[in-house]
This record gives sequence, structure tokens and C-alpha cells, in this order.
Amino acid sequence: MRVGNVSLAAVVLLAGCAGGPAEMPTASDVTLPSAFTFAPEENAQAQIANLLPNSDPAFQSLSNRAVKDAPVLTEALARVEAARASARRAGSERLPSINAGATVEYAETNPRQFGNAGTLIDTSRTSYGANVTASWDADLFGRLRASELAAKARLDATGGDAAAVRLALVSEIAAAVIDWRTLAARRTSLEGDVKAAEAISRLASVREEAGIAPGFDRVRADAAASASRSRLALLESERANLIGRLVTLTARPASEVVAVLETPADMAPTLSSAPAALPSLLLANRPDVQAAAARLRAADAQLAATAAQRFPRLTLSGTLGLLAFDLDDLFDRDSRVDSIGGSLTGPLLDFGRIAAEIDEAEADTVGAFASYRGAVFSALGETEAAYLSVEAADRQAVAATREAEQAARAARLSEVRFRAGLSDFLTVLEARRAADASGERAAIAAGQARRARILLWQALGGVSFDSIAEAEG
Repeated sequence: MRVGNVSLAAVVLLAGCAGGPAEMPTASDVTLPSAFTFAPEENAQAQIANLLPNSDPAFQSLSNRAVKDAPVLTEALARVEAARASARRAGSERLPSINAGATVEYAETNPRQFGNAGTLIDTSRTSYGANVTASWDADLFGRLRASELAAKARLDATGGDAAAVRLALVSEIAAAVIDWRTLAARRTSLEGDVKAAEAISRLASVREEAGIAPGFDRVRADAAASASRSRLALLESERANLIGRLVTLTARPASEVVAVLETPADMAPTLSSAPAALPSLLLANRPDVQAAAARLRAADAQLAATAAQRFPRLTLSGTLGLLAFDLDDLFDRDSRVDSIGGSLTGPLLDFGRIAAEIDEAEADTVGAFASYRGAVFSALGETEAAYLSVEAADRQAVAATREAEQAARAARLSEVRFRAGLSDFLTVLEARRAADASGERAAIAAGQARRARILLWQALGGVSFDSIAEAEG
């Protein structure tokens, strides 16, 4: 008994002298700038939600359907459920474990091993037993508590990952719908170019038949019309790619996707203003940043749980049982077999095993901090770039629209002057060539300006998806 006391005292003493892990970096060690360098001046009317094409019925319908049951989102939500179950399991480890059992055991003894006394011993015996056992880890030094915190943080990280998938899914659908509307605007512009080129070709044919112009003029006019038709035909491949992309994103058949896309919408909606935001908004809105922060918390909690292995564990246990050698006597008072006890155990000599685990956990924490810091600065970089993209795309859209208007006006004036005999046919063709595709370029520039807003919306972390995910009907 004295030896046992000495051993127990040694365990407690060694555990108390064991050093804890080194101080680890935390999320608060990452310093954010006070403002975005390229953010516009604050505009009370500008809202992050307005960056999405919410007025487009195709976007509303397709995003609603995708958020409901898109495979990529369903897979992400399944990982969340698995992490939630893991967190429940970690929490249950802190509660007592209670088990029940029943036994029937038959034993036969060789009487010869007891010599002459063997004739007085019952050589065969059947025993019947039933018991309820309970054990509980008192978690004196917080090992189980830290493990539970780590599991809950991993659940938060998985939830952030799912939110990031959702954000990317909605962004992709919004961009695809914008590309579809841009494609329609390009088609309208190119069809106008074809009609204008065909009109000039007919004029050249009339002049050729009248003998007042060479046939070369008609050939050049036909070539201009063919160029516009060629660009118009190329739109079909882009149309097919967009349909395939939306089928993949929404997990809906092509016929359903096309029917939704063909819903009429405003082809030239007003471009929303870019909202001013603070870098701190990224910490609250960006799901990838939130997930990285949660993984850092999980790594820190896991480090605490690992370090707690150096300290003793107090386990309390008890048994309520019945034992009888006749089934009829099993529930008699004399058949009760009860016990209660406790144990205090801790590492005495592990030859560096726990120290190695702590070193590994520390490395994981440092890596998680680097990942979090990287996620923060990635978010900052994407947002700064998105603000610049919106500004540049807006300038390009304005310039392209002005170019298209001026080129179309020049083409009309050259044709009027030609009909009045004030300019030659070559001038008309050159003006028409300059006007051709300028409308398409303006449509592309307008689409890029709308797309830049989707990138900004995604960079800022988006907003609540409640209105997007609201069930139809």
C-alpha cells in the first residue's frame, strides 16, 4: 500500500511539473488596413445586394432551384452534417458511460486436482449474472472539454466551407445569366449590322446594273455582310456553352434551363453603384475567412487537448449487479454484487510520445494561422481588384457605347452623302466597316461591367441568401 501511494504521488508530481505548449498566434495577430484603397466614396444608396441581377427573373428562378438541390451544395451540406455528428460525439464523451449486460456461464472442474477433497466439490456449475456498469472521466484538466471545442470549431469551419460553395454557386449562376443577356444584346447588334450591310449590297447591285458602278463595289459590300453573318453564327457555340454550364450548376435539364433563360428581361438595366465597405466586413461576411478562423480555433483547442494528456485522469466507476448459481435465486437479496471506485492515472515515462504529439499540434496551429492570414489577405486582394475592375469596366462601357453611337452616326451620314453624290462608295464601305461590331463591342463592355459587380459581390462575401433561397410557391 505504501508503494502504491509513492507511485501515485510521483505521477501527480511529474504531471504538475510538465510544461505546457508554447504561446501560439491567434486571429487577432492579423492586422487589417483601416480602409480599402480603391473603394469609392461612401454612398448610402449603394447596397451589396444590389450588385446581383435580382431584377432578372431567370437569375431568381435558377438560383432558387440550385440552392435547393444542386449536387455540389448537397455534398457540402452532407459534410456539415458529418461534422455536426462528430461534435455531438465529442460532447457526449464528457458524460458518463452506462452499460447493461447479462451473462450465463457454465464451468466444469476436474475433481482430481483437489486430491481426496475433490469428491466433496460440485464439479459442474452454472452461474447467472446481470449488471449495470457506469464510468465517468471527471476531466480535471479540460482534455475532453478542449476536444469538444475543437470539434465544434471544425463544425463551424465546415459550415463556412458550405457557405463558400453556396456563394460561388450563386455567383456562377449570376455571371452565366448576365452572359446570356449579353449574348442576346450582341445578337441584336449583329443582326442590325447584317441588315445595314445587306442594304448597302443592294444599293451596290442597283448601281452595278445601272452601269454607274463597278461590280467590285457589290463584292466588297457582300463581303461586309458575310463578315457580320459569320460573327452572328459564332454566337451559337457560346450559347451552347452557357446552357451546358447552367445545366451543370443547377442540375436541371437543358429544356428547363432554356425555358427559364428565355423569360423576358430588361436588356439594359441601370448599373448599380459599387458600395463602400470596410475591410473588417470581410471577417464577418467572407465564408472562406470564417472557415479559416474556425480551423485556427480548432487547431488551438486540439493543442490544448493534446497538452492535457500530460496531466492525470480521474475516472470514477461503479457496478450494480446480480450473481447466482440458480436462475430462481438471481433476484434474491443475497445475489447482489455492487462495487464503486475510482482511478487516477497519468503518464510517468512515455519516452517523448506526448511531447511529440504536442509538437505536431503546435505545427498544425502555426499552419492554421498561416492559412487564416492567407485567407484574409486573399480576400483583401480580391476585393481591391474587384473595386478596380468595376471602375475600369464602367469606363470601358461608357467609351464603347459612345464609340458605337458615333460610328453608327458616321455610317448613316456617309450613306446620305453618297446618295447625294457628295462622297464615293468606298467611303460608305469604310464607315460601315467601322460601325460593324461596334454595337457588339458596346454590348460586351456593358456585360463585363455587370460581371465585375458579381465579382465584387463575391469578394465582399455577399449577403444573406434568404431572398435567393426562398422556396417558390
